Amino acid sequence: MDKRIIFAVAGSGKTTQVVNSLDLRRRFLIVTYTDNNLLILRRKIMERFGFFPSSIILYSYFTFLHAFCYKPFLLMQMQTKGINYEMPPERTRWLGSATDAFYIDSHRRLYHNRIAKLLDAKGVMSDLFQRLEKYVDVICVDEVQDIGGHDFELLMAICRCNVELMLVGDFYQHTFDTSRDGPTNRTLHDDYAKYKKRFEKAGLEVDTTSLAKSHRCSEAVCSFIRENLGIEIYSQSTKSADVIFLERQEDADRIHACGKTVKLFYQEHRKYNCYSENWGNSKGIDHYQDVCVVLNGTAYKAFKTGVLKTVNPQTRNKLYVACSRAHGNLYLLSDQMFKKFKSG
Repeated sequence: MDKRIIFAVAGSGKTTQVVNSLDLRRRFLIVTYTDNNLLILRRKIMERFGFFPSSIILYSYFTFLHAFCYKPFLLMQMQTKGINYEMPPERTRWLGSATDAFYIDSHRRLYHNRIAKLLDAKGVMSDLFQRLEKYVDVICVDEVQDIGGHDFELLMAICRCNVELMLVGDFYQHTFDTSRDGPTNRTLHDDYAKYKKRFEKAGLEVDTTSLAKSHRCSEAVCSFIRENLGIEIYSQSTKSADVIFLERQEDADRIHACGKTVKLFYQEHRKYNCYSENWGNSKGIDHYQDVCVVLNGTAYKAFKTGVLKTVNPQTRNKLYVACSRAHGNLYLLSDQMFKKFKSG
């Protein structure tokens, strides 16, 4: 039975790989994390078939976890009322995982980061496996790099199911976690080699070559990412584009006013009154042509001193996401040059 994980680079066609694997003979369950990717998958599936097939189930991760995994087995017993996406109070960690208060807040909402652990604690994993095997032939998980905490343990358990499995992700686009809870898989994304080993031990074939080149980014952008962020990405594209660092205020003013060039900020993009998004939130977006990445103080200093590779992994990964949105030119500048446009 085919069980594999495909490690990809930005713009290599991860979502297209998932959609192209679909057919109308088998029953597919597709799970993804970000809302951007959910919408893109839905659109591409409809473009592929001309309609959305009833044999394909498309879920965001927490909808899958709550609606498919939790509700059929535990809702009546636990009598809960939705999900609490805030982190549980620290005191709940000392209650012990055998108590309901470890999983449920005072409004009877489930703590999002402990639902996967609850399934195991209540002994419903074998029932969940049977449910998956009854209704699904193939499970596809996109953006797998963002599954963390107890959710990663659930994913490893699902790998044992008697269904085909295709996981797709980019280790270096890990910018968010589905959940965190104390020490559980806290160091999961610290080492790429060890991360791959986790999937090998779960019985998956590890594919690092099928999606190894970017169709989106030019070689100039890929070269910038390799040299400055230490991430191995190469281009499949022959398009011509440049990476340009802007240092004159008049150039910054022109880029800020340009309605065709998106400005990507580390955070608080709405305060700059322009066509914009935040670095991490741009993940999954594929329609930008020229991109301007606005470097915050830490990233700007590291760039100017040639040590961007050493910034904390979350900052590096978000910057990688931002830079790799570019189909065309990539512009970079300091956020100080946009300071006069910032409100609040």
